[in-house]
Amino acid sequence: MSHFPEQTEQSRPTHTVEDYLMTMHVLERDHGEIVAARLAEILQVTPATVAMTLKRMQRDNWIAGRGRQEGVHLTATGRAAADSVVRRHMLIEWLLLKVLKVPFLQIHAEAHNLEHAISPLLEERLVDILHNPKFCPHGNPFPGCEAAAQQWKPLAELPAGAQGVMRRLHEFGEEDQALLKFLHDNGLMPGAGIKVLEVLTFNQTMTLQVGEKQVMLGFAPARYVYVE
Repeated sequence: MSHFPEQTEQSRPTHTVEDYLMTMHVLERDHGEIVAARLAEILQVTPATVAMTLKRMQRDNWIAGRGRQEGVHLTATGRAAADSVVRRHMLIEWLLLKVLKVPFLQIHAEAHNLEHAISPLLEERLVDILHNPKFCPHGNPFPGCEAAAQQWKPLAELPAGAQGVMRRLHEFGEEDQALLKFLHDNGLMPGAGIKVLEVLTFNQTMTLQVGEKQVMLGFAPARYVYVE
């Protein structure tokens, strides 16, 4: 018996709606609300395009709310669909990394190309093969596993002298290929030990000890790095 709600081809959202639902999942999880202007910024589309898509999504019961400054929220149907596409994306990342040996820097983009095509049956099989992971390779929690990551702190909030272990690169950080490559090349990946050597508020940077290397990182990207 499947662990997940069954979706037929007719009930599954379109690819565009699934892309919106993935972003909405993160925004609602982290901020409790979904604002159209933030969606447009993240998805790199015009406000008019977002407004039109939100209108269709509300019509189809994926979201509810006014959709402007007041924000919108996922319905129960929309949240189930969002959880499904997020879970599929994360499972594919592990499949690409562990089984197909795709380089780490490529797994997010490749998973985005494949996530819409995974059937509930294949999703169930991937869970079994991958031993039901709780986090994606970047350290982000699977839907339903968020509590395990709640105590991790953004690197940008840590003072000089603080140290810990990097556990997570936030989903929005995964989208920035240049940032992902910089972090990867400097050893700032989940599992890396980190010590904050210096915090300079005047130029918004911090210097880190990562293994044998000293790495300078701006406050903005450091918001996407979570440390335990």
